[in-house]
Amino acid sequence: MGDYKNFHTVRGYEIIEKEKKTLTHSMEDYLEMIYRISLESESVRVNALSEALNVQPPSVTKMVQKLTKLGFVNYVKYGAIFLTEKGEKMGKFLLDRHNIIEKFFRTLGLEKDVLFNIELMEHNITKDALIKIDILNNFFRDNPDIERGFHEYKKSIKNLE
Repeated sequence: MGDYKNFHTVRGYEIIEKEKKTLTHSMEDYLEMIYRISLESESVRVNALSEALNVQPPSVTKMVQKLTKLGFVNYVKYGAIFLTEKGEKMGKFLLDRHNIIEKFFRTLGLEKDVLFNIELMEHNITKDALIKIDILNNFFRDNPDIERGFHEYKKSIKNLE
């Protein structure tokens, strides 16, 4: 039999990773969206964040207060939300991570439920796996003939759909 000493259930891996992380999945989503909005607007308001994330304003306020305590944002009640340097760095990473995974799925030809699948994957992927996916994305971008060959191959096999 194989070496199973390092094997864990999905929940086991989640627990191990959770112990290493400062941010919850929800905190990551909020921070990523604050960063996205800040790229388009000078300030981020609770109502804009509420609308973008499809959550109620009181939920946004609670989360922003938590992110303030962790040093990712500056926020005063009824005021604008501003990223700190730490928050901007993390927000950029989170958006880049999202975009890398989205590009990967689109390259594979996944069109249905793309955002849902990104959300499932982005919060649990390791940095090393993300780097490898980014390399593969860049490989396909730099070798369009190989990407076309991949899509032709994909059409020639029977899908498990």
